[in-house]
Amino acid sequence: MSGCLYIVPTPVGNMADMTPRAVEVLKQASLVLAEDTRTSAPLMQRFGIDTPMQSHHKYNEHDTSATLASRILAGENIALISDAGTPGISDPGFMLSRECRRLGVDVITLPGPTAFVPALVNSGLPCDRFVFEGFLPQKKGRASRIKTLAEDERTFIIYESPLRLVKTLTQLAEACGDERPASVSREISKIYESTVRGTLAELINYFSANQAKGEIVIVVGGASDSSPKIHVNKYKDIKR
Repeated sequence: MSGCLYIVPTPVGNMADMTPRAVEVLKQASLVLAEDTRTSAPLMQRFGIDTPMQSHHKYNEHDTSATLASRILAGENIALISDAGTPGISDPGFMLSRECRRLGVDVITLPGPTAFVPALVNSGLPCDRFVFEGFLPQKKGRASRIKTLAEDERTFIIYESPLRLVKTLTQLAEACGDERPASVSREISKIYESTVRGTLAELINYFSANQAKGEIVIVVGGASDSSPKIHVNKYKDIKR
């Protein structure tokens, strides 16, 4: 009887977001595949999980996915986690999931944290229909990708480095127009979480004067959206 691959989301910041089910799955698995075992070690220790870990990341997933899927087919239950959030969402996971599907192996994905969902809802922009873009190409195809997104009537979501934030906002303004509404969320669920809303022009001015830090999610309104005034939200939550 074949085993199962469990895709297990882990907190993007606040450890309280780890679910009891996720802890139980990681404890009962025969192996936990981690994007970086050093990064995941504190999480495992925090919740008393002593399951063996093995590295599974973008540099080795092409070579190891077939072997791991065969182990699951032979009866092992293996869990996959990333450094933070849901594996497969701008993180390793797709290759192994696809190989399991090819072999007829069960894949169970637990619901849980991912940064773009709270950023989308926090934005105040329409979220009934949206496009998740992840990270834009750094060079080849970047301009054409931005042009395609600019013409879409759906809200779209981009992950970005704080060092490239102003450059990306400027490129988006050139394609979408200065008055397109947008938001920038940073450090989702962490102590210094904040969301800044406004037009692309306002956001460029704001972040040119206020250097962003941490993990960034940009949300941009669709081609038909109207423009809001700039607004900054900062959140305080229970102790991390």
